[in-house]
Amino acid sequence: MTEFNHIRLLRYASLFTYACVGIPLLQFDTVVAEMLDRGRPAWFYDIWLGSYLAFGLVFWFLTHDMGSRNPSGLRRLAQIGLLLLLNFLAIAVGWLSQSGLCALLLVVVSVALPWILNVRVGIAWMILQNFSLLPLFASWPTYSLSLAAWQAIMYLGISATTFFTSLIARQQAEAREDQRRLNAELRATRALLAESSRLGERMRISRELHDLVGHHLTALSLNLEVASHLVGGKAQEHVRQAQSVARLLLTDVREVVSQLREDDSIDLAAALQSLTEGVPGLSIHLDLPQRFTIDDPRRAQVLLRCAQEIITNAVRHARAQNLWLSFERTPDRKLTIHARDDGRGATLLKQGNGLTGMRERLSQVGGQLDIVTAKDQGFTLDVWLPLEATQ
Repeated sequence: MTEFNHIRLLRYASLFTYACVGIPLLQFDTVVAEMLDRGRPAWFYDIWLGSYLAFGLVFWFLTHDMGSRNPSGLRRLAQIGLLLLLNFLAIAVGWLSQSGLCALLLVVVSVALPWILNVRVGIAWMILQNFSLLPLFASWPTYSLSLAAWQAIMYLGISATTFFTSLIARQQAEAREDQRRLNAELRATRALLAESSRLGERMRISRELHDLVGHHLTALSLNLEVASHLVGGKAQEHVRQAQSVARLLLTDVREVVSQLREDDSIDLAAALQSLTEGVPGLSIHLDLPQRFTIDDPRRAQVLLRCAQEIITNAVRHARAQNLWLSFERTPDRKLTIHARDDGRGATLLKQGNGLTGMRERLSQVGGQLDIVTAKDQGFTLDVWLPLEATQ
């Protein structure tokens, strides 16, 4: 079941308001008769209906991806063009109907303004679009210019309420996305810390076994060896058995210490899975080795931050729907990260703070980053990271 979020609810509420504005069109005979009484031809009704339907189609298309971040420059220009078209169609409906229906349609337009324009430009646009109705209101027989201005201000108040409600919804959506990203980073870091703590505890236990138990068993074996030369008969037989048991215990302790030291790497699978879960609007296809571990905590942290930056760029800048993220070990003791998305790509790549920071982290541990992109061909990133410090 698709989540019914507040952005979709806001959009559907706007479309419901738009549908209510069209109720007078259902009274065909009455509307046509009023037009004829005012000396207007009956075919004005058809233009009114066409303008009203065109407004709904344009608004539906303009808001179908309401909430997406960082549209391209060309798309932003197209959105502004559609806003102008909505204003024109709303005024056309008001002029043809000789009513305030156009102002109600501009209230619907105010819902989309905060998602397309910044706050200052959006407020200025809202004020101008409402006062653009002054000539229309002033043309009504019983309205003076001052009364028309009061009428525009009244509808401006309704538009302002709608505008700021939509603005708050946008800010909450951005805050939730930032919180989701931070929570994902926190879960991944927590998993990494848990692995580091597990590794530290294993190392401590192995040292304790080696330094304390191992040394005591060695001393016990030496004392038993001396005792075997000082006693005879049945006592010597028991001493020999005790020597054998002590040697077996010492061998077992050494094997346990060796196993603890061999399995002293950090498992990154859980951290990466936490990082890639629940990213809105992006399907991440994660490909990990069967056992994905790294010995160096510092390199594990660098890898985790690189993965986070790749995901962030795919959502914010590439506007991708799919991201393929794979990790692989090479025979020459290197770890490779291959990332590819189906986003919009770029003709000229401008590296921001994120990519610059990724290169800096990689250079500190001897890693490299390679980026390939083109317009409408997505982004491809290849990362090489040595698993051991280079001399």
